[in-house]
Amino acid sequence: MFPGFLIEIIIVLVIVGLALWVLQQIPMDATIARIIRVILIVFVAIWLLYILIGLLPSGGFGYGHRLS
Repeated sequence: MFPGFLIEIIIVLVIVGLALWVLQQIPMDATIARIIRVILIVFVAIWLLYILIGLLPSGGFGYGHRLS
């Protein structure tokens, strides 16, 4: 069975993918859309690094689980 953090990561990535798709469908200036896309992708990349590498103060996976 998948651990809870993997399910959360999958759900967040699906939601971010849908948000990027919706952003592409909205008629707006290309520069503004590109800036929003870059900010969203950078935010998700940093969030994934915190979750997977354990850069949060709580330790591994950002949920307080410590790898022994």
